[in-house]
Amino acid sequence: MVFKRLLGSLGVGGPSVDTVLKPGAVRPGATLRGQVNLQGGGADVNVEHVTLELVARVEAEHDGGEHEGYVTFDRFIVGGGFRLGEGQRHSVPFAITLPWETPITELYGQGLGIVLGVRTELAVAGAKDKGDLDALAVAPLPVQEAILEAFGQLGFGFKTADLELGRIGGTRQQLPFYQEVELSASPEHAHVITEVEVTFLAHRDEMEVVLEADKRGGHFSSGHDAVTRFAVPCDGAEQQNWNAIVDGWVRQMVGHRASYGHGEAYGRDFHGRGHEAGGHGHGGHHRSGPGVGTAVAAGAAGLAVGVIGGMVAAEVVDEVGDFFEGDDEGEEE
Repeated sequence: MVFKRLLGSLGVGGPSVDTVLKPGAVRPGATLRGQVNLQGGGADVNVEHVTLELVARVEAEHDGGEHEGYVTFDRFIVGGGFRLGEGQRHSVPFAITLPWETPITELYGQGLGIVLGVRTELAVAGAKDKGDLDALAVAPLPVQEAILEAFGQLGFGFKTADLELGRIGGTRQQLPFYQEVELSASPEHAHVITEVEVTFLAHRDEMEVVLEADKRGGHFSSGHDAVTRFAVPCDGAEQQNWNAIVDGWVRQMVGHRASYGHGEAYGRDFHGRGHEAGGHGHGGHHRSGPGVGTAVAAGAAGLAVGVIGGMVAAEVVDEVGDFFEGDDEGEEE
């Protein structure tokens, strides 16, 4: 997708910019390639720098309810220090590495309702302009896809996905927000839990998996949250029996100490077995409401996702488009 804009804050007749990303989804920790194409305006200008910002649409909870906004989570200077002549065309190629914790926006090629973008900033003679956003598609790492597929094979269904502002205590989280993938409980565990929230915190050497379950209350007790945390290698996902591994995680989380079907649950449980706490260790439980991700449903093969109907698919596209188109209004607020 290409966005073109006349940089109005740089003056009438100033330079314009096209930012073009290489087509296709990129994975966390991988290289995003593209180029920034500049078109000179009515006069020669000195371009001080061309900067790319990675931004995400994030939810924040507060006393008054929930608020949505966008957060810049990385920034790269990809060019600058040159003179752009009147009417001159100039291209700045770039190759930037996405953070390992970059949220995934799609699964099996279907969108999850997560909105990420690449925003271009051009600085000319002391004036700056944050150009339009280019939508960024991020596919899961093989280990992330394998874990989500295993949940699907075990009978869990996809509900929604979102980004929450905050940090998860006791983890190596780097970004100021984290992603939650919400799954409805499998029939086997539906009498104990209502849903499971999965959070991936990927790093170069390993990936932390945080699972939070909404446990049902009994006759004499109220419901509460159960949280478990594991660390698994990012490499070698295809060599593991993830159905058995994930089944072990779930049984540990809901309190079943019987056979896991795979010996010990695979991965390092770095906060003790059966650890239960409110929220993700960041000061409270964030229960995500329905969002555009509800347009994605579990398919016949695990979480092979598909969009339910053309009308819902159009709503997803509209909301994503509105976010990018309304970026300038958000700047002014």
